[in-house]
Amino acid sequence: MRKLKLGVLGSGRGSNFVALAAAVAEGKVAAEFVVVGSDQAEAKILEEAKQRGIPTVVCPKGKYRTKLEEEIEVGLAEQLVKAGVELLILAGYMRVVKEPLLKRFEGRMINLHPSLLPAFPGLRAWEQALDAGVQETGCTVHWVNEVVDGGSVIRQMRVPVQKGDTAELLHARIQESEHRILSEVVRDLAEGKVSWPKDPRR
Repeated sequence: MRKLKLGVLGSGRGSNFVALAAAVAEGKVAAEFVVVGSDQAEAKILEEAKQRGIPTVVCPKGKYRTKLEEEIEVGLAEQLVKAGVELLILAGYMRVVKEPLLKRFEGRMINLHPSLLPAFPGLRAWEQALDAGVQETGCTVHWVNEVVDGGSVIRQMRVPVQKGDTAELLHARIQESEHRILSEVVRDLAEGKVSWPKDPRR
């Protein structure tokens, strides 16, 4: 089976990338990383990628906190295409994706979100869940479109909210589920067990 070529974008420490990289290294996922990118030059995800010999890209510093200027995102998209990315994974990427990336990776970009979407979209979803007093939350892998956290759901994993949970405890348990669900979805996409809106290999 030909390996699916992965690109990952992240803004932080990259724990989901690390978990996926472990699954790939163990032969559980028929994929290979061709590039890891970040909007933060000091993001730990870049160091994690370099330790594994994976090429990295860093966006120039823009003016906005929540999005990239169009010309910066165009440059990022071009670098990802040049690297040969077939599936683009947003793993803790804290920018709203705009047209340059949406157009280039339409139907082949996924995001990992720490709630059972459509519940609690946006930032710090685990805190939103605690504030709402729900009995369970979880995580979602979904296709990315122009609506923030609004693309069609691929898979979800439920995480119960326990008595006495703090935001930190709940977030840690959600992350454990995120590590599992991301590897499972990428594995199934690589094996054709999940249908793609636009499979790059056909």
